[in-house]
Amino acid sequence: MESDLSAFILAGGQSTRMGTDKAFVTFEGRTLLSRMLAVARSLTPTVRIVGKAAKYAEFAPVIEDIFPGCGPLAGIHAALRATKTELNVILAVDVPFVSASLVEYLVSCARNSLAVTLPRAAGGLQPLCAVYRREFAEAAEKALRVGHYKIDALFDRTNTQIIQEQELAAAGFSPIMFRNLNRPEDVGATYE
Repeated sequence: MESDLSAFILAGGQSTRMGTDKAFVTFEGRTLLSRMLAVARSLTPTVRIVGKAAKYAEFAPVIEDIFPGCGPLAGIHAALRATKTELNVILAVDVPFVSASLVEYLVSCARNSLAVTLPRAAGGLQPLCAVYRREFAEAAEKALRVGHYKIDALFDRTNTQIIQEQELAAAGFSPIMFRNLNRPEDVGATYE
């Protein structure tokens, strides 16, 4: 368990395609929120949820967006403004296949790294399963203030370490880990 690390679960999305709050969707006997909290708590005692306090405060301390309604970048920004640690794991609530060992691997890569350490797998960058240093909050805030909400666009201007899919595979991690659950039919699907 690492005390110089914080973990944040992004749970503030609209869940429009799911039709109900994704955090409370049950998958394989547990809610998505409880699954991600378990992963985060296996890594660090400092775990928070980014979302509405009224919905999530009973499960963990909550951070609310400073720029509400601006998507995941606003959640990352709020987390990095609230953190007291240099290394910060950001996890989306809807990626139930992400394991603690994968996140530990990303953290180990981030220890001697740049502002952001994230995987490229399953067809693209995975900014919602990544490790951010506090300094990324500055780039996020500048983008949010001018209405630019795409996270990936900031990686060109930031010191970013990208862990390629081949490296993840060599370390024993499948790109299937990054599958997220967006629609009710995703919850009943099987993934091999």
